[in-house]
Amino acid sequence: MIKDILVHIPTERAMRPVVDGSVSLAAGFGAHLDAVSVGYVATSTAYVMEGGAAVAAVFEMERERAVERAEAALTVFESEAKNAGISYACRSIGAIPADAVSSVGAMARLYDLSVVLQPERGQSSFDNDLPREILLQSGGPVLFVPHIFRGPFKARRVGICWDGSRAAGRALRDAAPFLAQAEAALTITVNEADSVPAEVSSDNLAKHLARSGVSTKVIGLSASRSEIQPTILSLAADEGLDLLVMGGYGHSRLQESFLGGVTRAMLEAMTVPTLMSH
Repeated sequence: MIKDILVHIPTERAMRPVVDGSVSLAAGFGAHLDAVSVGYVATSTAYVMEGGAAVAAVFEMERERAVERAEAALTVFESEAKNAGISYACRSIGAIPADAVSSVGAMARLYDLSVVLQPERGQSSFDNDLPREILLQSGGPVLFVPHIFRGPFKARRVGICWDGSRAAGRALRDAAPFLAQAEAALTITVNEADSVPAEVSSDNLAKHLARSGVSTKVIGLSASRSEIQPTILSLAADEGLDLLVMGGYGHSRLQESFLGGVTRAMLEAMTVPTLMSH
């Protein structure tokens, strides 16, 4: 069950996709929705001067301005949440990026689901970094909403990206509330014969899901490593999928940055909401 949701409302990027997505999602599940927004204090501000009182005064002034930016972002969310008639609360934070990451990452551990905006390639913004950190630090599922998304959120047709890995298994379990409400589910494998252990084959997965009342069609694809992500997204468009489910960062982010990785590629170019678990 999904009854308690956290959404991160950005202050440095367009917030409408994640506002519309999270509010409609909470309404659909009858869930409570907490919104957190971070106004960032430049790291240099905290160290620009020496001397206790002077430093404290400068930092506090910058922090108050940062909180004001966060509160301004939350007014947009609050208006939509009120109109939707959902249970909600807001929290504004003013902090340097490292402290913001630590605080929001810890908060997310209490929730059934966290909702964040897809990082946007080429944008220099701390709001680009926080969603990835929530995925790595929350210990739970994170729904990435594409920056091109236009609400409301629905998950009638769900695609399960299956490679038999631990992260994929975690994502599958975390997606159970969505699968229970879906009209159709597809299991998507890429290069299954080479990459998926027989014990967790797509056929065995389909049998497992059937015992939970979820019928799934298996679609096997072939692609080179660099083409896995576009191949999945092409299928998602052809099949009219509303939601993708996949494991996040099966390898370290350092490995993915050098060798390429499906998680990194999907975060850069996703076209449908994607539920990830790490």
